[in-house]
Amino acid sequence: MRASFGARPTKDGVSFRLWAPAARRVDLLLDRRHAMQRRHDGWYVADIAGLTAGSPYKFRIDDEIDVPDPASAFQPEDVFGPSEVIDHDAFVWRAREWRGRPWEETVLIETHVGTFTAEGTYRAMIDKLDHLTATGITALELMPLADFAGRRGWGYDGVLWYAPDSAYGRPEDLKTLIDEAHLRGLMVFLDVVYNHFGPEGNYLGRYAPIFFTDAHTPWGSAIDYRLPQVRAFAVENALSWLCDYRFDGLRLDAANHIMAVPGEQSMLQDLSVAAGELAKATGRHIHLVLENGDNRASLLDAAQDPPNGKYRGQWNDDYHHVWHVMLTGEHAGYYGDYQTPRMDLARALASGFVYQGEISEFWGKKPRGEPSGKLPPATFVNFLQNHDQIGNRPLGERLESLASPKQIEAALAVTLLTPMVPMLFQGEEWGSTVPFPFFCDFQGGLADAVRKGRKQEYAWAYEKYGDEVPDPLDPATLQSAVLDWAGRTPQQDERLALVKDLLALRHKEIVPRLKGASFGDAEAADNGLLTAHWRMGDGTTLRLVANLSDHEITSTVSAGAPIWGGAAGDRIPPWSVVWRLGG
Repeated sequence: MRASFGARPTKDGVSFRLWAPAARRVDLLLDRRHAMQRRHDGWYVADIAGLTAGSPYKFRIDDEIDVPDPASAFQPEDVFGPSEVIDHDAFVWRAREWRGRPWEETVLIETHVGTFTAEGTYRAMIDKLDHLTATGITALELMPLADFAGRRGWGYDGVLWYAPDSAYGRPEDLKTLIDEAHLRGLMVFLDVVYNHFGPEGNYLGRYAPIFFTDAHTPWGSAIDYRLPQVRAFAVENALSWLCDYRFDGLRLDAANHIMAVPGEQSMLQDLSVAAGELAKATGRHIHLVLENGDNRASLLDAAQDPPNGKYRGQWNDDYHHVWHVMLTGEHAGYYGDYQTPRMDLARALASGFVYQGEISEFWGKKPRGEPSGKLPPATFVNFLQNHDQIGNRPLGERLESLASPKQIEAALAVTLLTPMVPMLFQGEEWGSTVPFPFFCDFQGGLADAVRKGRKQEYAWAYEKYGDEVPDPLDPATLQSAVLDWAGRTPQQDERLALVKDLLALRHKEIVPRLKGASFGDAEAADNGLLTAHWRMGDGTTLRLVANLSDHEITSTVSAGAPIWGGAAGDRIPPWSVVWRLGG
């Protein structure tokens, strides 16, 4: 892949390219100033002979401001410092024959590099890879790495999309993590943000103001993907993560806030086509996943292999929300759209989304979603917890603090064995109670604005809990979220054993039958009984019977051979799950 943007080593030195259509002059700053040549459409170029990888550089715009490269491959001194020339071809991969794994084999775990281990680095994560594979996880997903201001953050305020954040290590450290994962049979996914830039350290508005529109997302100015250069910046960034770092897949954050032009092929489609061409050229399995509050089923198709305009899967927020309401009784905010959680869960199990065109009160009393029942079940990534649903709570507490172990174990027994793709959040496999509150590392007025905004959004929590609500700017808030690897209790060891058993059963009985599987039907009774079935790819029928209540239920046992759970005759104990497989 030859990128249009940034600095790339050549056989004679280094070639630099910057798209700065509003700049009258651009200089490349090395050991001295080098005037860059202006070309058509706002491009500035410079080829410097004898320069090597590792060299620091900046761009000077109109003799007024020095800026890092927006396509910087590395920022050793954070987003305001000089960029560093990186030779991606210099890294020696050990897992050279790795081509990935089919989507049907995916079991995801979402992780944050800075809190996954006490060290908070790429290399420290390597020591935990064997734990993931032993648990039955097949795909490690990293929260965003694009360089953001400061040393602490979730990553969704990235401003230099091509540069993995230096707080976690160097690019070669990230590559080593991915290489070691591949050697163990683990796929690695990356969360990417193409709907906005962070509020600190982004200079594109100075020399390329047409990069943005007058519209706004909840996090900043919308990006104008009508422009070919802007669209190429995002697509080439995705290819960089997939090629230079060999990620197996990408999850696109809040895709419903990515600007699209009605009647024209969107950036999302362009990105999928480009990834599909890469997959065909290399023989790799490449998987693209969306987060999309609009529930646009027309963008999705798990069976399209390789990608060709569509996306393999989508995080199914509906599935999470119905479980959360059922287990906690909370109805604030978007949870208010799920007043009948057992019936809503049945709909999610029977056809994917809960909202498939129905009116959503929370989403402005407007229709939300598209029919999704004809899609393969594996199109939907189902989860009980993720960074958003934990971290956007005032105290950042996990489900373990809100529901009983029996309820959570029943939810896991459903989630990990359905024909949908399951995802866990770091530590969930053993029932960690370590919180994951929001944290960041802004300075000055921006830090004050974050504190003020949080206190306005969660005024009730500050009134109720006072100083117990963590300060997102305090370094101790990040430290509170570091996983408790050494502190597992006997009860947590039992939870881990349960998850291992469930995932072992998934890999034995469910995964081989996923390709070609289709939705069936599901029903929820007033007494808490839930039943569902799916037609699997080999012609068998997978059946679920679950008692999602606090009392015993009498029910006729469904057909098929039992593969999980059991009941004495027709009596199903509270919060029990039975799976059967047969003709």
